[in-house]
Amino acid sequence: MPQIGADDVNPLTARTTSVASAFDLPANLRSKADPALIAGDEQHFAAIAGSLEQSIADLSQRLDTERKAPGGIGQKAMDRDMEIHRLAARLRALRRFGWDLCLGHIVSADNPEPVYIGRLGLTDSEGGRLLLDWRSPAAEPFFGATHANPMGLTSRRRYRWTGGRISDYWDEVFSTDGTLEFDHRATLDDQSAFIASLGSNRTSQMRDVLGTIQADQDAIIRAGSRGALVVDGGPGTGKTVVALHRSAYLLYSDPRLGHHRGRVLFVGPHQPYLAYVADVLPSLGEEGVQTCTLRDLVAEGVAATIESDPNVARLKSSANLVKAVETAVRFYEDPPTKGLTVTTHWSNIWLSPDDWAEAFEAPEPGTPHNDGRDQIWEELLTILMDKHDGDVSADLLRKSLLQNRELLTTFNRAWPLLEAADLIGDLWSVPAYLRKCAPWLSPDDVQALQRTDAHAWTVSDLPILDAARQRLGDPEASRRTRRHKAAVAVEREQMAKVVDNIMDSDDDGEGAVTMLRGEDTETLLIDETALLTIDPDLLAGPFAHIVVDEAQELTDAEWQMLLLRCPSRSFTIVGDRAQARHGFTESWQERLERIGLSQIKLASLSINYRTPEEVMAEAEPVIRAVLPDANVPTSIRSTGVPVVHGSASELGSILDTWLAAHADGIACVIGSGDIDDQMFQATSRVRLLTPELSKGLEFDLVILIDPAGFGTGIEGAVDRYVAMTRATQQLVILTSS
Repeated sequence: MPQIGADDVNPLTARTTSVASAFDLPANLRSKADPALIAGDEQHFAAIAGSLEQSIADLSQRLDTERKAPGGIGQKAMDRDMEIHRLAARLRALRRFGWDLCLGHIVSADNPEPVYIGRLGLTDSEGGRLLLDWRSPAAEPFFGATHANPMGLTSRRRYRWTGGRISDYWDEVFSTDGTLEFDHRATLDDQSAFIASLGSNRTSQMRDVLGTIQADQDAIIRAGSRGALVVDGGPGTGKTVVALHRSAYLLYSDPRLGHHRGRVLFVGPHQPYLAYVADVLPSLGEEGVQTCTLRDLVAEGVAATIESDPNVARLKSSANLVKAVETAVRFYEDPPTKGLTVTTHWSNIWLSPDDWAEAFEAPEPGTPHNDGRDQIWEELLTILMDKHDGDVSADLLRKSLLQNRELLTTFNRAWPLLEAADLIGDLWSVPAYLRKCAPWLSPDDVQALQRTDAHAWTVSDLPILDAARQRLGDPEASRRTRRHKAAVAVEREQMAKVVDNIMDSDDDGEGAVTMLRGEDTETLLIDETALLTIDPDLLAGPFAHIVVDEAQELTDAEWQMLLLRCPSRSFTIVGDRAQARHGFTESWQERLERIGLSQIKLASLSINYRTPEEVMAEAEPVIRAVLPDANVPTSIRSTGVPVVHGSASELGSILDTWLAAHADGIACVIGSGDIDDQMFQATSRVRLLTPELSKGLEFDLVILIDPAGFGTGIEGAVDRYVAMTRATQQLVILTSS
């Protein structure tokens, strides 16, 4: 997410000191500059400008004060950090916008005063409302009103912002009063602001679409978060827009989520996709969403390769192997069946099999294996100390037990610290261990899953590794805990010496200084939290809600990675069954119930806002050939530009011609094989991607190279369909022969 520092130029100040108006309408829209139409807006924007400048100044001062304040310890330190984060996030949001915080305004039938809708809520110095946050219930008609259901509105105005100033605006009149429509005649348009914006050039990041969210999309964005909501829609229907805006909306509106960092996780299909959408959530005034791909959830994901054997990939895609991790761990959690005589300096203590079993029951259900180890060890020490019959201090006895090698060796064998990579590596290299943990596998399956390099991780291994890491916990945690306790003990010992020295200087041993003898006071003097420096894994969860885009690609095993991180089972699941590279013959209901979800609701998007009719006419037969019942959306616009077919040798000249004719916009060359560097040069305006990595993205010009080579069957057809429907303006298909 972009960071804006205190020394960055404030766009608001730059604009308001150099221009007198928020409107910068071109000459052909001079009629829209009539003061009778925009004077009210100008006055309101002036108030917004003043409030923004004051708010930025106030927030800067408060943030500076908080940063200079004493850090404190424990909860006080956490509260201070949270307040600094909240103030800094708000300040960044205000600094990145000026007047263009405002999306438009609505006028209701029962109130002639316009209500201005903003990316964020904003008030003046007296508490009067200047901007209503787009996520508030009162702002819903701005997005949801239609002529069939005006939701109490008489009119709605939307702005188009260019360089921080209004380059166009549109009015929609819902009233049947002819006078009102006559008054707005100069600002009415045959096309809505949304339709007019569809033909604009793309950039390297998803463009801002908040001001033109459509009613069908907004209804899904504002749906409740209980259970799993599936958003099913074909290419260009705005699924990604819905997913991103819903993430910001839920953080604002759902009291279960609140404004806590890390409470919502957004999962995208690949890194180019995350880079493309990176600025959307900050532009919505929201920084409290963690974003990642499935690879990011596991440390080994960075270097993991694609499984070369389709049969092995199929076996690992099942949730069964993920669940086998439990058996694999339980193998290392059996209490000794033989007793042990523990020898101390003062007596011999008998540790019976029942004592071992009692200690092994100490961890609460669900405690990670490595975390439970310390709890069992403490329980063992308690049992032994209770059984000791002799006159010795508890500290001396405990120290003796801690140094008993036979006890430690037996305990380490019975409940060892385990690494996830070693555990799963053993499954892929010890056939007998795999058969014990997954008895349903056939001998051929067991053999197929074995490999020479057990740690040569593939993407198919990641869900199983993740399950192991979640079940085991961090093996270093126990060592860190012991080091922490040792450090605290040293601090206590040093503090005790300080107190003794102070007491020695107090001749009569009386007065306020005697309070330092209290154990509680000594504890307060030691900042134990300062000794802990481990940052939490932001992707480990738990999360209150998870949004998954391109969800049709997830295997049953990969779904387990997300279920582990969302105990509430609150999901937004965005996808298109027709874009599943490996097929999706079930219904969403069947698939999701099988992987462990319930309370499933389905919402469908069927209007293609992105892809022109000309492109869809060519793409539809491609997917229908393998999936006759595919949910192919209906395009609502036409560019008049036909799909071009040609030779791959023309690639360079086609790109040169397009770049010369278009000063803005992004082109993408999509191919599955190596493309000769002599044919073209990838630049910031010309991308080169595989069909799989193009998923979720959009480009003005898309050029397919040898699409027949993308593959056969469903996978090949889906890759061709996905690649073709990335185009917002023009599609070119080139072949080598």
